[in-house]
Amino acid sequence: MLDLAELEALRGSLRDVAAVRMAKDSAHDLAHLDRVWALVQRIALAEGEVDLKILLGAAYLHDLVNLPKNAPNRSKASTLAAAAAAPVLSELGFDRRQVAAAQHAIAAHSFSAGIAPKSKEARILRDADRLDALGMIGIARTFAVSGALGTDLYDPNDPFATARDLDDAAFALDHWPVKLFRLQADMLTEAGKAIARERVANMRRFAEVLAGELGVDLPDSWA
Repeated sequence: MLDLAELEALRGSLRDVAAVRMAKDSAHDLAHLDRVWALVQRIALAEGEVDLKILLGAAYLHDLVNLPKNAPNRSKASTLAAAAAAPVLSELGFDRRQVAAAQHAIAAHSFSAGIAPKSKEARILRDADRLDALGMIGIARTFAVSGALGTDLYDPNDPFATARDLDDAAFALDHWPVKLFRLQADMLTEAGKAIARERVANMRRFAEVLAGELGVDLPDSWA
């Protein structure tokens, strides 16, 4: 078991690798990795009996292969990242078991990959990564991705989709009910569920304020 100083030194090495090798965007950058690691530690503290070294490696290398949201092979990004992470982890002193465990956590964290997490570490990483898509930072990331993809922030004729089908490929705000609000029910840890409830509630309050600024009523489904 690594002590705090050794863990922090390893974090610095992993962060340096990510800084050089990860294809960064405004939603997947070093700050995202730092936030995921902070959430991982928070959840791990509540879960107990986890390998923080495995979680640290997985947290900082889970987006080592970062493909755009609209890439046709987006669903393969996490398995590609897991493969790319193995030699890095080995070089940094992870043994075979730890490498394999970190790889599984990395592969299973992705929403689009559809890989079931089989370990406590994998469940924690998945919750932490998804939590970073919620709350105030989730709002910022949603609109940052929208800007990068060139999509509209919302439908000016029907911002909250009261008389049309939701379309998050066209409108960033639609992504909230299409996917983000649903993440709360998909959390795998008790700590993750509690954090998700708080963050989704904050997003709904933001939507209420936004509706007022736009001069429309917020539908009950958003409240």
